[in-house]
Amino acid sequence: MLCLTIFFSGTLYAQNNAAKPLLYHPEENATASIENAVKKANAESKQVFIQAGGNWCSWCIEFNRFTHADPQIDSLLKADYIVYHLNYSKENKNEKTFAQYQFPQRFGFPVFLILNDKGELIHTQNSAYLEAGKSYDKDKVLAFLKDWNRTALNADTYKN
Repeated sequence: MLCLTIFFSGTLYAQNNAAKPLLYHPEENATASIENAVKKANAESKQVFIQAGGNWCSWCIEFNRFTHADPQIDSLLKADYIVYHLNYSKENKNEKTFAQYQFPQRFGFPVFLILNDKGELIHTQNSAYLEAGKSYDKDKVLAFLKDWNRTALNADTYKN
């Protein structure tokens, strides 16, 4: 009986984990993917939001869950950003890409990068400042996303 319980538990665990889509793809060409995201952002008048981390990172997975679970945050991300998940793992550290963006891994993971529609890095965000307990703070995440969207960076927004 014990053997059957262990077998079925392992099978269910494997099925549950296999069903979860991976956020990060070590095999992907990060440079080409970011270039595509920048082109799309330019065409749609958005910024690029890069979430750097890995499938091994519980805080990375939690941020993705948190942002999709909250309709207000999810809507804001979709309206203002093209989102890309930049992999950092033992399989592929994307060292050249991380160097190009001034070594954001120094802040730990996840770390968030905001690129404008030309692909220029305009902000690096340490995710620890957005945390609350075992997840993230809604008000802080909303403020961060609003502070770096195109509207916030448009000089016309501040004209009387």
